[in-house]
Amino acid sequence: MSGVELAVRLDRDGFALDLELSVADGEVLAVLGPNGAGKSTLLGVLSGLLRPDHGRLTVDGRTLLDTRTGEFVPPFRRGVGLLAQEPLLFPHLSALANVAFGPRAQGVPRAEADERARALLAAVGVEQLAGRRPAQLSGGQQQRVALARALAPRPGLLLLDEPLAALDVDATPAMRSLLRRVIADGGQTALLVTHDALDALVLADRVVVLEAGGIVEQGPAREVLARPRSAFSARIAGLDLVPGTADGAGLRTADGVELHGQAIEVAIGEPAVAVFPPAAVSVHALRPEGSPRNVFRVRVAALEPRGDTVRLRAGAVDGGPDWVDGLAADVTPAAVAELGVEPGHELWFAVKAAEVAVHGRLG
Repeated sequence: MSGVELAVRLDRDGFALDLELSVADGEVLAVLGPNGAGKSTLLGVLSGLLRPDHGRLTVDGRTLLDTRTGEFVPPFRRGVGLLAQEPLLFPHLSALANVAFGPRAQGVPRAEADERARALLAAVGVEQLAGRRPAQLSGGQQQRVALARALAPRPGLLLLDEPLAALDVDATPAMRSLLRRVIADGGQTALLVTHDALDALVLADRVVVLEAGGIVEQGPAREVLARPRSAFSARIAGLDLVPGTADGAGLRTADGVELHGQAIEVAIGEPAVAVFPPAAVSVHALRPEGSPRNVFRVRVAALEPRGDTVRLRAGAVDGGPDWVDGLAADVTPAAVAELGVEPGHELWFAVKAAEVAVHGRLG
């Protein structure tokens, strides 16, 4: 079977990674999740740097790990490439020699390895820099060479560990577009770890969200980010999310508060989340009357300037529901001034039922 098949259980110092995932041949899977969710542990298992307690891993039909039989292929023989945040190029080698290193280590003759390296340097747009050493390259140029080097051994799986995180704002869009083109053109199977929603939307076919070592959400990238079912995916998608159970009006939280909204493919009684954009939240000094169906009291935790708007980040009030913690409302600077908002102030958030979508969630 081509592609990647993984079922793994690993326990380390009170943390457990326990999941199953598949990556189809030529598919790019984005892995999202908060710090401590298990993303780095997953990369360690796939690369061979970590041995799980139980599990099996195949890449392109080749078994790299099977704890039942004791089979374990070491990292240097796995055929798994890595592009990390830092290029990690060999400082004493030219760009060409860096890219040719992988094929040469596989036993490819020098002339063939150099030819492959030149073709890849051309594909990433730095063929004219083949003779330069890393110290003579910019950060963006180094990352392009690092991408070529990761692809040169023709890996069955390419691991992308936040490859754009260390680039400056000017180099990031070009590198993102390059990754998309090179990976798509080569039909490369890849797993991308990122905290950036735009990376997932542009580069990935599918998204998996990890929390506490397990998968809490998965699906097509655009669907997951448009209809988040976990707090983390809602946050990176720029949406507010409230967990609860679907009911006739929309959603009921664990403490019995009812949020009115539009249920989307979710049955009454199922675990669900209510999702709405911060721009749909109105902010009031006094409890509002009239049309808003969903009104809740919050304490202002932070003010975050965002161009023409200010994002008010909420915290729970004493004795109030804890699910308001982290919710956001986008308001104008004039509204902030009029309300005299400062961290610690108590306000009312309100959102109309028509702005709230209720989706099912795992668990």
